[in-house]
Amino acid sequence: MRTGFFSTIIASFAMLIAAPASADSGGKALEANFDNVLGTEARTPKSFDAVYDSALEQRIAELAEGSRGRIGVAAIDLSTGQYVGVLGDQRFPMASTSKVAIAATFLEGVEKGRWSLTSEFPLLLPRSSAPFSSKVAPVYEGQYMKAIDLIEIMITRSSNPATDALLRVVGGPEKVNDWVRRQGIKNFSIDRDIATLVRDDGEFNPANHIDLRDSATPKAMVTLLTGLYQGKYLSEDSRRVLLGAMSRTRTGKRRIPALMPASVKVSHKTGSLNNTSSDIGIIETSDGRAIAVAIYVTGQGTRLDREGKIAQIARALHDGYAAENQRNWASAKYGGR
Repeated sequence: MRTGFFSTIIASFAMLIAAPASADSGGKALEANFDNVLGTEARTPKSFDAVYDSALEQRIAELAEGSRGRIGVAAIDLSTGQYVGVLGDQRFPMASTSKVAIAATFLEGVEKGRWSLTSEFPLLLPRSSAPFSSKVAPVYEGQYMKAIDLIEIMITRSSNPATDALLRVVGGPEKVNDWVRRQGIKNFSIDRDIATLVRDDGEFNPANHIDLRDSATPKAMVTLLTGLYQGKYLSEDSRRVLLGAMSRTRTGKRRIPALMPASVKVSHKTGSLNNTSSDIGIIETSDGRAIAVAIYVTGQGTRLDREGKIAQIARALHDGYAAENQRNWASAKYGGR
């Protein structure tokens, strides 16, 4: 069965490569077949004359128009359960947004008594090495730090040496993947440590290539955020540690928080790699609602352009959900009249 699966993938790649740049309907069918083989949806959002589940979803699709690079969005209003997605089932590079799952895996170990938040571990600092010169990038041990401090800097400042320190403690990427699977989350995979991921960055262009390694769907990341926020995956103490660190994030000020009203609280984690910028987090509004959001942007020109797109989409989600809730409230109060 696996042989047939990979044969289909190879055949799909071959047909795509052979197709002319100005593909006709047949070429589009081949691209759709490619996406179906990889378990992904179409590479661009629905056309603007398509039927959307809500005005909010249509607005997000317009902002996430993918002609300059793929954009994936998933969001859930946790007070109503209303989901909005654009390429929400397509895989995107997680980059440093994966650090939320790594921290959660470590915190589960704390809860089980394997180690504590005051246990000390060394930073893992990268040694200089050529891209792809080894399966795993070489590192060396640096300063020892308490686990609680490693979590703080890996989330708030996106420290790669701190992340790799805790990734080694928990047993490597496969242990994080196991933790995520045990929570019932699919379409998520960490395959390399951060030192290797960063050293070998740039192998593919994420704007037009789907690399399943170190990737997740926006929907998977929103599911992760929802479970963490609602206390489904970790104890209250662990939840407080992780979400507390996310509320103090120093990176990504031009991303989700950039256009938010002053009354809004954002707890988030950013990610950046070659030609891709991302941000995932919880938006807590002044009226007591919480929105789980995952936004992955590729291409679009410059990093500033990508960050601007994230900020626009995040604000549109905030405003759109507020409008939807207002309409629902009015409908309930006046019986739809």
